[in-house]
Amino acid sequence: MTKHITIQKPKIPMNLSEGAFQVDTDEPSLRTMIIQDCTISGEEMQGLIIDQVLFKNVLFEDVIFPRCELTDCIFDHCDLSNADLNGCIVHRVHFSECKLLGTNFSEGTFGHVQFDTCLMKWGAFGFSRQKHVSYTACLLEESDFYECLLQKVIIKQCNLNGTNFANTPLKGIDLRTDTFERLQITLPELKGCMVTSEQAIGFARLLGLNINDDE
Repeated sequence: MTKHITIQKPKIPMNLSEGAFQVDTDEPSLRTMIIQDCTISGEEMQGLIIDQVLFKNVLFEDVIFPRCELTDCIFDHCDLSNADLNGCIVHRVHFSECKLLGTNFSEGTFGHVQFDTCLMKWGAFGFSRQKHVSYTACLLEESDFYECLLQKVIIKQCNLNGTNFANTPLKGIDLRTDTFERLQITLPELKGCMVTSEQAIGFARLLGLNINDDE
């Protein structure tokens, strides 16, 4: 049985004032506002700090924010497809019904992060460290979790077909509600992963076993 995992919610004040993406490039930061119904296009800056911001119906187009820090944020119906967030630090952040197709989160550090009903095909999470993170009803097909550290991570009701978990220990990860025909995995790292009987047969075939249900 899966242990209960608590994920803290973003701490955002009530009655946020509406703002715009206006950042001082010397000390790039956005704090305590709501940004909604707009497009943020062509922005590139390293070390951007975003704290207590609600993004709603925002399209991020051709943005490059390496080493950004996201704390106590909500992304609601936003499109961050192909955004480059390499090396990000993400803490108490909720992505709700967002498009994250091909988004680059590689080498990121995640704590208390929720991805709910998000389109995340081709998402890049390689070499990331994740603790208290949940993926619920997300399309994670062909995503990359190569050589990640996953602790107290929930992946439920997700499409994982073709996802790469090579060199990522899956101990304590429950895949029983997820769907996939194939995964890229390192077989020793499957130890302690929770799967259905049908899924286990699929993994056994990866070992080259000939499984015959007939007597």
